[in-house]
Amino acid sequence: MSTPWPTTPPTARDRATYADAEPRSFWLSALPPREPEPSLHETTEADLCIIGGGYTGLWAALQAKSDDPDRDVVLVEADTIGGAATGRNGGFCIGSLTHGLENGLARFSDELRLLERFGRENLSELVNDVQRYGIDCDLELTGEFTPAIAGYQIEELRESGRLHERYGYDVEFFPDAASVQAEVASPLFQAGLWVKDAGGVLDPAKLAQGLLRAAQRAGVRIHEGTRATALQEAGPAVSVQTEQSGEIRARRVLLATNASPPLLRAIRRYIVPIYDYALVTEPLSEERLRSIGWRRRQGLGDASNQFHYYRLTADNRILWGGFEAVYRFGGPVEARLDDDEATFARLAQNFLTAFPQLDGIRFTHRWGGAIDTCSRFSVFFGTALGGRVSYAVGYTGLGVAATRWGARVALDLMDGRQTEATQTRYVRSKPVPFPPEPLRTAVIQLTRNRLAAADRRDGRRGLWLGALDRLGLGFNS
Repeated sequence: MSTPWPTTPPTARDRATYADAEPRSFWLSALPPREPEPSLHETTEADLCIIGGGYTGLWAALQAKSDDPDRDVVLVEADTIGGAATGRNGGFCIGSLTHGLENGLARFSDELRLLERFGRENLSELVNDVQRYGIDCDLELTGEFTPAIAGYQIEELRESGRLHERYGYDVEFFPDAASVQAEVASPLFQAGLWVKDAGGVLDPAKLAQGLLRAAQRAGVRIHEGTRATALQEAGPAVSVQTEQSGEIRARRVLLATNASPPLLRAIRRYIVPIYDYALVTEPLSEERLRSIGWRRRQGLGDASNQFHYYRLTADNRILWGGFEAVYRFGGPVEARLDDDEATFARLAQNFLTAFPQLDGIRFTHRWGGAIDTCSRFSVFFGTALGGRVSYAVGYTGLGVAATRWGARVALDLMDGRQTEATQTRYVRSKPVPFPPEPLRTAVIQLTRNRLAAADRRDGRRGLWLGALDRLGLGFNS
């Protein structure tokens, strides 16, 4: 057994750590209250209708107005701007567009240097935009830190470091327990890799709120509480029907719906909603903070298949999430699934295993939510209705930065602009579709089971994962 995580059930003491936690995203709960934007109940016209008020939709709205300030842009959101995956994620702002170099090499080796250039340019431009729009989102460019928590992962990290160096990254390798634990003091850590210029961390809800305000200043019309229910051709326009009996007749439509059920049937076979869960601690005292080190405040994600991600907030809490990626039969996306007692209990148990020196700490927030995943684990694109509709979906939990690039590409596809990006195989290809139910559930659960088994068996991936790797469908965090 090479996994360090407990195999015994979580205890009552584990559960007590989050018993009083608010069942809501820490990021969203910390935002100042605001009046919602009005829902749409009438018929209106627009040059561009954007469906979805997360990062992709907000970036697309801003970029469309930057391209043409006279373009009439309306954005509709079923619930609250930034209230879904945008406001619930860990706040890791990473430059990669391909969910890491290793995943990119497995699928797009011929284009990876170009995609890396796009990703790094996009990250730099995002930083510039945050400054340009005056968005205070606690952005810290502290890089990406990956600890090894099992012996077999040490050489894998060493090789990953060499790979990152070949692609021009600034890396530091921590070859043993003593060196890595001097950086971040967890008794589980046996080695570590710090990619110093991979990106950083930020407050995702503050970023969304800042983008909302910037879009409004640019003249974008925004309607919350407005669920789009159907798209149909209406002469030279596209008619967007809403649950509130409203209608938008738009020359172009951009879909930015993440894990929500897609309005285009053609997208549905490529996307599945996976539920991810997280906890946030109370602020750490100076003594507790000294006990874990972490002075350089990197975002962390360990090197296992079933991995935890964790980072410090601006007020020195620890966000601790991941490990279980939960798929349920049929792929429902419902508010009742955002609270999962069994997952929170395992998260709390594993947290105290990773940081036993923080015994007695309490979690103040617990939450979960759906993210959109596809079989290539990174965004894909397409158009419909004669090119008047475009979409960018499938970010698989790595969209805080990539959505800015995804929005740009989706706009260019919709407007018929040929760019260096739109000509790539990455943009023009689709992921392998998921099979229909009940086979979909069987394949996903088998893959999750085998990934967990590989963690227990020194990384040996076995027949099923080996077959996926040979088909270009495998994934290693």
